[in-house]
Amino acid sequence: MIRTQPEKEVTKTTLPKISLGLESKLDQLPKNLLCFSHLRWDFVYQRPQHLLTRLSESATVYFFEEPIFEANEKPFMIFSQRQPNLWVCTPHLARGLSQDEINQQLRELTSFFFINKDTDDFIFWYYTPMALEFSSHITPGLTVFDCMDELSAFKFAPQQLKDLEQSLFERADIVFTGGHSLYESKKKNHDNIHAFPSSIDKKHFAKARDSRMEPEDQAWIQGPKIGFYGVIDERFDIGLIEAIATARPEWSLMLIGPVVKIDQATLPRNENIHYLGSKSYEELPLYLSGWDVALVPFLLNDSTKFISPTKTPEYLSGGKPVVSSAIRDVINPYGKNGLVSIASSPEEFIDAIEGYLDFADRKEWLKKVDKFLLTNSWDFTCSDMTELMSLAFTDRKVVTMPLNNVSAVGG
Repeated sequence: MIRTQPEKEVTKTTLPKISLGLESKLDQLPKNLLCFSHLRWDFVYQRPQHLLTRLSESATVYFFEEPIFEANEKPFMIFSQRQPNLWVCTPHLARGLSQDEINQQLRELTSFFFINKDTDDFIFWYYTPMALEFSSHITPGLTVFDCMDELSAFKFAPQQLKDLEQSLFERADIVFTGGHSLYESKKKNHDNIHAFPSSIDKKHFAKARDSRMEPEDQAWIQGPKIGFYGVIDERFDIGLIEAIATARPEWSLMLIGPVVKIDQATLPRNENIHYLGSKSYEELPLYLSGWDVALVPFLLNDSTKFISPTKTPEYLSGGKPVVSSAIRDVINPYGKNGLVSIASSPEEFIDAIEGYLDFADRKEWLKKVDKFLLTNSWDFTCSDMTELMSLAFTDRKVVTMPLNNVSAVGG
């Protein structure tokens, strides 16, 4: 028997309530949203959290995470409330199940979720095509594919992901991409696809410009501070970090974030490299405030070919100069507009960092940054997405309306 289990103690975010004025745009949309994600809500606060938190102001949002495996006999779901209208849904399954058994139990949990619910009053919002394996039997009022990354290029990507992605393109009413490069790669797959690159919460990261209160685990570190925050995985250029640290032992390299999918033993251990671990979204501006230069130190490979790093505009909002690898969606628009330095070798990174440490035109550069970021915000992104969703939903209703409900016009 499948059961749901509400969590007794819920964790709520402390982010301020954001008013977008989306009510009129959402009037004609389903009033519930079920998001299928390959990322956990509490992993890293990024695109899914920014968008769904804002959408939860006008709709009830359910965030369906990947399952947790433990020694339970029967599957169940825990619902954890994070905002008044936002719930994280975590399936709990038994250990040792085959993939087919996992999908079957997730399919049953999904069906159980919809008992006494009108599926037409739901938006399905997909971040992973893999979720089709247990959700394809349900037809919602609107299907959205927010294609945040080229998941098939990531380490340990399932072989069937590409086929499922094509199926999701066929089912989706509207598709968003996490950047312009990804849009160019995917645009032939759907006739209602739109690029929405990484955006920013400017007020949040602008705190780094005024704060003088570095956290204790960073405040004691001496020398110019060169920083990075984000996931440290197969995209991260370990060799670049080691080369910079070795060439400039007087600099301190601050690395913030979880280490995943790579062996921690392979990370460089120079005395001037400081691994500070994962930090909350609320803490990031405090750490950023103490840096002299921020880095986007990614390898150039299949897993980074289409990424649009959210941290780039966040660093800039915090008033920090940025040196980045030659990532296409960083080159254009940030490098092209003289906002970020692009480097292709340790020597070029070092030269660019040194230039920023003796930055004579900082005030003029900041004016240029602020002008460029003026219309860049998650608020605007969410509002524009909602408008496009409303149009897609209206078109969908017109297309699927039974012929006997259509009135003839004419004489």
